[in-house]
Amino acid sequence: MNARNPRAMPSNDPRFTNPSSAEPRPSGSDQAVAPGCRTGGLLGRFLTGAARTKAIGVFITLLMLPAPVADGAENAAEEPSSTRLVELAIYPPVIELNHADDYQTLIAVAKQADGLTIDVTELASWRVGVEHGDAAAFTLEEGVLRASADGLARVGAEFAGLRAEADVHASNLATQKPVSYTHDVQPILAVAGCNSGGCHGSSRGKDGFRLSLFGFDPVSDHHRLTREMVNRRVNLALPEESLLLLKSIAAVTHTGGKRFEAESVYYEKLRDWIAAGAPNDLEGAPSVEAVSLYPPAAAIGAGGQSQRFVTVAEYSDGSTRDVTHLTVFQSSNTASAAITPRGVVTSDRRGESFVTARFDTHTVGSQVLVLPTDEPFEPTEEAAVNYVDELVGDKLRTLRINPSPLCTDEEFLRRVTIDIAGRLPTLEEIAAFGEDASPTKRAERIDALLDDPGFARVWGLKWAELLLVRTEVNRVEYKPMFLYSRWLTEQIASGRPLDQMVRDVLAASGSTFDTPPTNFYQIERDQKKIAENVAQTFLGIRMQCAQCHNHPFDRWTMDDYYSFTAFFSQIGRKAGEDYREWYVSNRGAGESKHPVGGRNMKPKFLGGEEPDTKGQDRRAVLADWVVSPENPYFAPSVANRVWAQFFGQGIVEPVDDIRVSNPPSNPALFDRLGERLIAYDYDLRRLVADICNSNAYQRSCEPNDSNRGDTSNFARAHARRLPAEVLLDCLSQATDAPEKLPNLPLGSYATQIADGRAGNYFLTTFGRSKRETVCACEAKGDPTLSQALHLLNGSTTQGKVGRGKVVKRLLDEDKSPTEVLDQIYLRSLSRRPTEQERTELLAAAGDKKKPVQELNDIFWAVLNSREFLFNH
Repeated sequence: MNARNPRAMPSNDPRFTNPSSAEPRPSGSDQAVAPGCRTGGLLGRFLTGAARTKAIGVFITLLMLPAPVADGAENAAEEPSSTRLVELAIYPPVIELNHADDYQTLIAVAKQADGLTIDVTELASWRVGVEHGDAAAFTLEEGVLRASADGLARVGAEFAGLRAEADVHASNLATQKPVSYTHDVQPILAVAGCNSGGCHGSSRGKDGFRLSLFGFDPVSDHHRLTREMVNRRVNLALPEESLLLLKSIAAVTHTGGKRFEAESVYYEKLRDWIAAGAPNDLEGAPSVEAVSLYPPAAAIGAGGQSQRFVTVAEYSDGSTRDVTHLTVFQSSNTASAAITPRGVVTSDRRGESFVTARFDTHTVGSQVLVLPTDEPFEPTEEAAVNYVDELVGDKLRTLRINPSPLCTDEEFLRRVTIDIAGRLPTLEEIAAFGEDASPTKRAERIDALLDDPGFARVWGLKWAELLLVRTEVNRVEYKPMFLYSRWLTEQIASGRPLDQMVRDVLAASGSTFDTPPTNFYQIERDQKKIAENVAQTFLGIRMQCAQCHNHPFDRWTMDDYYSFTAFFSQIGRKAGEDYREWYVSNRGAGESKHPVGGRNMKPKFLGGEEPDTKGQDRRAVLADWVVSPENPYFAPSVANRVWAQFFGQGIVEPVDDIRVSNPPSNPALFDRLGERLIAYDYDLRRLVADICNSNAYQRSCEPNDSNRGDTSNFARAHARRLPAEVLLDCLSQATDAPEKLPNLPLGSYATQIADGRAGNYFLTTFGRSKRETVCACEAKGDPTLSQALHLLNGSTTQGKVGRGKVVKRLLDEDKSPTEVLDQIYLRSLSRRPTEQERTELLAAAGDKKKPVQELNDIFWAVLNSREFLFNH
């Protein structure tokens, strides 16, 4: 068989119209296509107006491209143009048909030399070659492959001289598969939005009918469908009179409106299920093991180009199924790449999007890049320092973005000193760095700062925030809390590998005095909260949703949640003789009960196996797995947090919300950083050195035309407000006016404050973490009006300028106003003023010999400037 220009299922075919009529109809639906349009098929169905005209032009251009030239041809030496097609692929790459009604939607994607991909399903020539079986058994019509008998075949596509093939395996074609509550009814309720939080899936249901949110409790859902309102919600005698059907097609009043058409496959399946007696096949139905989304990635041109997606489910019995019409699709950036309910993406302006597909309890995704096709791009040639630059550069070239140049030496010194040591460069460090002409001086300064005591203070503070180090009434007094905080700082200072430190925390037993990490189990005692905190802190996984229902945007189910919680169900605690001391132990008894059915859940690693915990401390078993190199979550999660310290955002952002629907902006870099952390035996300093030595870290904040709008691919530096503790320390350092901090001697650093509940008005105003939750958002970095008012009118800045007496001391040493002004700038901004700044500020200082007040006012103004408050 040879089928030219097959089409996928028409978007206006009522059998496959997506059931959510509440969603806007995609631009380019059949209703907008002029009769007799020669483009036909999906091109006509999904694109309209200017977008359709542009797409037609692109396709015509593609058809006119020359076929690839084989090696040795006369013009083989010619460099191919960036738009030349170099590859053709068919999706899914392997096709299985498993019963009489089974089918598979096919798509063909062509790739250009410049990385752009084009959906050529409409334009390719298709064929089916039968290798075993009846040649007439396989049919390919409108992009849908079917079979009427068992056999083996290969489906092929050809376009512009490129060819691609996919294997087809048809089996059990004599079997008629009955309508399934598990495989048909539940997915229809999900894709129609019936069990969503805004409809019947809300805690109180809607209009007297309640379903479990996202179908987490299918047993109860079946009962409510079939046993409540007998013969009304589901009418076994007259299926068409069932309220389930009548309301779905809006034949009777329905608050949710019409969900699908009476001619749709959704209506047909529900009707047939009711007619069959509304059976419950939950016990014997194979479960969904995996879901695949095709194509796995796409890079399409801006301004109306389209790419369709298909989803395929794999079941525990080995069968597969095209579930595209039962999938809930979403796009993370609809301004660049909107997606229709049928899985067709249409591009608009330049940008990135991540398309997610949710079916059953599985969520999968595909990255979609939308790139300009009418803008010339000449990549900047730049030598990579290390793997960071290689991987960042690969992504930038794909996006057709050029990076900004490197920052100045003054900018670098201030930036890296604040980031690594949590302080400003000293006057001596500034002078020495400026005089150093060595090409390796930046790397040498990084190495020196990694040995600075400030490094341990900064990362001790980071881990104290993550582990919620704070006093807690009747649970954690100041002494054990202080010992815990000091222990964390000592681990960093000594270079203790992070995996060993984390294992000590998770497996901690003993006295909260003698074994400080045991305070982790005193600060929080609820086993469910402990499990949530461990997952979020050490694995970057927010699993709170799965406590009450299956996670709607990730893979985690209620079973996963309560199985993970079981690791913390046997923690024992006993008060010591000193009222401030507690003992934490393994009491060897206690279970985690599933709220649906009351089952005792066995401990199970997230996304992994059920370990043998008999006779062992479950926490120790978990700790070994968490820090194991085989654990896919720990190392990348920690490395991502380290990256965020130096860039102001993670490769996954938020850093503690790593999930399928929130993917890394640079997956290759995300994985490589985790791999390097493991290869370095979890040596934090070595990973920091890699990051800070990279060009990516050392770039200027100044944008160019290509990266001006980029915020997530590290093409340039972005100004970051100093953290509260670091800002206060920098103010104290610049003014020579140390701060008296709670429970610390004068001259201590704010980064040394042990208790999350301690602090002062300045720290609170500037967003210091209270350490009440493990969320990275606890420490606020956004500027606010309160902060501006406090700096302008509060006592902190003005008071420090006055108490430190820097200006007066320098003038008393017979320094000229010009020299004092230079000192103010060097102390605060790590640079001298520009000629314009010097001229204008000295004029403002007047012609007094010792203008103390005037220069103090200038000092105050510099400390209130954005350049001081931000790292840039």
